[in-house]
Amino acid sequence: MTEAFTQTTLSQQQARPQLPTLPTGWPIGSYESYEQAQQAVDHLAHADFPVTDVTIVGVQPMLVERIAGKMSWSRMLSSAAMSGAVFGLFLGLVLSMLNPAAGLLSIVLGLAAGVVFNVAFGALGYAANRNKRGFISQSQLVAQRYDVLSQPRNAEKGRQLLADLAARSAFNH
Repeated sequence: MTEAFTQTTLSQQQARPQLPTLPTGWPIGSYESYEQAQQAVDHLAHADFPVTDVTIVGVQPMLVERIAGKMSWSRMLSSAAMSGAVFGLFLGLVLSMLNPAAGLLSIVLGLAAGVVFNVAFGALGYAANRNKRGFISQSQLVAQRYDVLSQPRNAEKGRQLLADLAARSAFNH
C-alpha cells in the first residue's frame, strides 16, 4: 500500500475538483487490477459505506500499445470506405429530411460522396506516411496496481470492510 496522500481542508474535500488534482485520503486497499478495485468499491457500496469519500488511484501508470495487425493498402481502403459510407449515409439522411422532395437521391449521393472523399483522403494520408508505420494498434493507459483511498473520517471502517471481503474471497477459493 502507499503512504497516505495529502490532506486538504474540509471545503476542498466536499467539492469535486474541476481541474486535475492529486487524490486525497488514506489507502484502505490495494489491487492488481482495476476490476478488483471496482469490486472492492462495489462491496463498500453494498455495505452502506459513504462511497463519495472513496477514490480509485492507478499507481505507476503505463501506456500499453497492442498491435492489431499489419497495415496494407486493402485494409486502409476498406476501412476508409466503411467510415466514409457511415458519414455519407448520415449526411444523406440529414439532407433528405431537410428536402423531402429529393427522396432517395440525396441518401445515395451522400453515401457515394462520403465513400469517394474518405477513400481519396485516406489514400493520400497512407501514401504520405506509408514508410513510417506499417501496423494498426490500440493504445491503453493501465496501472501496475490500483489503490482504493478513503477520507480519514471513514478509512478504518473501509479497511475493515475490505479485509472482510479479502478473507471471504480467500475462504471461497
